[in-house]
Amino acid sequence: MGIPLRGLLARDRAALVVAPLAPLAVALLLVPLRTGLAGADAALVLVLAVVAVAALGNRVAGALAGLAAALWYDLFLTRPYGRLTITGSHDLVTAVLLLVVGLAVSQLAARARRLRVMTVVDAGLLARIHDTARLARSPGGPDAVVDRVGRHLVEILRLSGCRFEYGTLLGHPARLEQDGTVVVDHRTWDLERLGWPPGEIELRAASNGHYLGRFMLRPTPGVVPSRQARQVAVTLADDTGAALDTAGPALDR
Repeated sequence: MGIPLRGLLARDRAALVVAPLAPLAVALLLVPLRTGLAGADAALVLVLAVVAVAALGNRVAGALAGLAAALWYDLFLTRPYGRLTITGSHDLVTAVLLLVVGLAVSQLAARARRLRVMTVVDAGLLARIHDTARLARSPGGPDAVVDRVGRHLVEILRLSGCRFEYGTLLGHPARLEQDGTVVVDHRTWDLERLGWPPGEIELRAASNGHYLGRFMLRPTPGVVPSRQARQVAVTLADDTGAALDTAGPALDR
């Protein structure tokens, strides 16, 4: 999973660079034709550049391309040429529509791309949830569930390692909460901005209000899994707690 995500981030960065340049290149190509080209036709050609940028990157890149398209349309394709001033009401309306359409198209293209990615991710995460639930109902015992969930956690959170501790809580490590956030010293940690906090991360396995153990996660430096993946990790830990609870008496928190 790591390689595709790095690829997506690289593509987003490339789209941000291309966003203002693609509409500029199209506008410059249209300059020799501007006297005989209707403003609406020129705007439609610029919209194609915006769509291409939005399909390549994210909605920020698409929105930036929409803003740039309106700017270059005003500067190069409307009178007076070379100035950010539109004298004709028709050209003004076209420029505004170009901006609005560019922003709307970028949102739609970015949403479609996100849905395609999320469909693939959802399928993989859902398969792990079903696998764990099926194993928890099998006669293999809770230790098999602990082992299987540990491997799933390493994969979906892209960890460098993971171990399980039975018994009472020791120390005060950072903790992965039910909603996918991370808490350090009773405060929410900005995981997306700061990355994982130092040291191991605690993920508790509990059932019916009883603590039964915890997974100790060793994050990979520089790798932050999605919130969705973290929430699935919590679900897997809950399944582990349920399997342990059915196997014998639990330890109160």
